Amino acid sequence: MRYELYYWPEIQGRGEFIRLALEEAGADYVDVARRAERNGMGMTAMMRLMESQAVSCPPFAPPFLKAGEQIIAQTANILLFLGSRHGLAPDDEAGRLWVHQLQLTIADMLLEVHDTHHPIAASLYYDEQKPEALRRAEEFTASRLPKFLGYFETVLARNPSGESWLAGDTLTYVDLSMFQMIAGLRFAFPRNMKRLESDYPLLIALHDRVAARTRIKAYLKSKRRIPFNNEGIFRHYKELDL
Repeated sequence: MRYELYYWPEIQGRGEFIRLALEEAGADYVDVARRAERNGMGMTAMMRLMESQAVSCPPFAPPFLKAGEQIIAQTANILLFLGSRHGLAPDDEAGRLWVHQLQLTIADMLLEVHDTHHPIAASLYYDEQKPEALRRAEEFTASRLPKFLGYFETVLARNPSGESWLAGDTLTYVDLSMFQMIAGLRFAFPRNMKRLESDYPLLIALHDRVAARTRIKAYLKSKRRIPFNNEGIFRHYKELDL
């Protein structure tokens, strides 16, 4: 099956978590909005599908994935779907729910990252909420970021399999997602991450193991990987990296 991924074409955002899973799985997929309009793709194709009256379960917003006639939305939901199909999730129900739970916690963390630069409203520019962003970033880097990182470090340490993955004895999609979180935090908060990383050696080692995997390493070097920039969720504003 050839998957169609629908997401904004110029940012990593939430779509990157799905791209990483598709790349690790070696899946056949097309990043629709990044393709040429003349070929029936691009942003026009994405908006057309979202607004189509023929879609019985319409997505609220990107990212969403088209698999045959099925359309799946929400990052964690898409990863739950792909994980079972491509060996990126445990075989047993308890294991699948545990990985899904971890992914939902990452989603909570990601929202808090976003809110460091847009604490009032996503419809406002960063420059329109800079005082509030500074207060939010101070709280996030001092309190919330260590709390999230500490939780996932504990999860790694307590893995009953004794392996160096977040769940079970092999890589799952949540390990890919944690790689993306560490990479994004290093871009957005380099000063804070330099200060904090020594406290979370298992997480940093996990990031490095994922980055070294054959397909992920090739993807990171390719043009398919959109560079971090100040339009996405992870943004670097020097004044917020206290």
